[in-house]
Amino acid sequence: MLRTLFFFAEMTALMPFVLARPFAGILLWSWFSFMNPHRLMWGPESEMPWALIVICATMVGCVVAREPKRFPVNAVTIMIALFVLTFTFTTIFALAPNAMERYWATLKVFGVTLLTAALLTSRYRIHALIWVMVLSLIFFGIKGGAFTLLNGGSSRVWGPPGTMINDNNHLGAALLVCLPLINYLRMQSAHRYVRWGLSGAMALTTFAVVGTYSRGALLGLISVTLFLWLKTSNKLASGIVILGVVAAAVAFMPSQWSDRMNTIQTYQQDDSAESRIELWKTATALAIQRPLTGIGFNGTYNWEVVQRIVPGGAARAIHSIYFECLAEHGFLGFFVWIGISIAGWITARRIIAEAKGIPRLEWAVDLAKMSQCSMIAYLTAGTFLSLSYWDFYFAMLVTLAATRDQVLLALGKSDNRTWTRTTPLQPSLAAPGRAVG
Repeated sequence: MLRTLFFFAEMTALMPFVLARPFAGILLWSWFSFMNPHRLMWGPESEMPWALIVICATMVGCVVAREPKRFPVNAVTIMIALFVLTFTFTTIFALAPNAMERYWATLKVFGVTLLTAALLTSRYRIHALIWVMVLSLIFFGIKGGAFTLLNGGSSRVWGPPGTMINDNNHLGAALLVCLPLINYLRMQSAHRYVRWGLSGAMALTTFAVVGTYSRGALLGLISVTLFLWLKTSNKLASGIVILGVVAAAVAFMPSQWSDRMNTIQTYQQDDSAESRIELWKTATALAIQRPLTGIGFNGTYNWEVVQRIVPGGAARAIHSIYFECLAEHGFLGFFVWIGISIAGWITARRIIAEAKGIPRLEWAVDLAKMSQCSMIAYLTAGTFLSLSYWDFYFAMLVTLAATRDQVLLALGKSDNRTWTRTTPLQPSLAAPGRAVG
């Protein structure tokens, strides 16, 4: 009860800061959206729409305070805006009666993502948002890792109830996406104890990923560790550490975990894997029948809608970010959606090419490389789960776009397309630089 009262008092006290500093509202909204701390409370506060309250206050603050008023034009934001228009178009022709419910929820996700992009006008703000993103998920990584160690890996690790990452498969993918960002903060932290703490958190998060018993997360973990190793400078030392932690986590798990993971090789005999393949076939058939509009939000969950277009097809979650988007928005929406990730990847490559070898921009290179690792995690593990509109992932992509704006500004190549022209932070005011030693 005391924790709930303290939480309510804290939120009440923070609202004036949100009105005065809208970016504080973005950080607070990100905390609610990614971690859902109110779900850890008891009483009416746990059901209150805190994220909605915060974002409304933030929008008022953008009007009252002197914050940007122009759209940040870059490849990522353009593709996100285009996707908003696309799924708005497909929703007009949606077949499920409850499509609008999912439409408004998704519109909120991408609308706030674009507002976040607009307010990321300095390196300090980018660094602050990454910290909030990491802290929002690292809580479940540390908690899940400790839980796995204490029970000998005999029970699955689940995400917070009532959230997008409640499912064990979703949580595993989310923690994988977060892992490289934790490493980025470790690389950038100037304090030894902070680096040690983040290193320990990465190890526990790895145990949590394995403890989810998610086969998709295991495949994602393999791809992430390999890509993370390729992105490090000292490949011998980093390879030993990465391989050691992953091998220790896998070796720690009991035989029941190994038996489940071994079904990856014999997926033809596994009912769960076979049902996924059938669902993917159904999703493809739905898109072929309606290539421009798909069947709209929530259409794959509606038995009557699926049977009308693909008789005999199953009506349930598609369990793939790719096929979910394909079925709901057709080929047009799918290509725009995948185009957001392509734009993010190209942005990361440009940051690395433009800032490589420049000491004051090493932070940008590190963030670009780690973001690429996070993208690999999402695009790999996401093959087996329905998480096409996860706000954490798209928030990461807009931080990449904002980072490139800062790189161009530092190099004197800015074309003033951002909402406000900001001055690069001086060393004394900037976020901590790359750690040494």
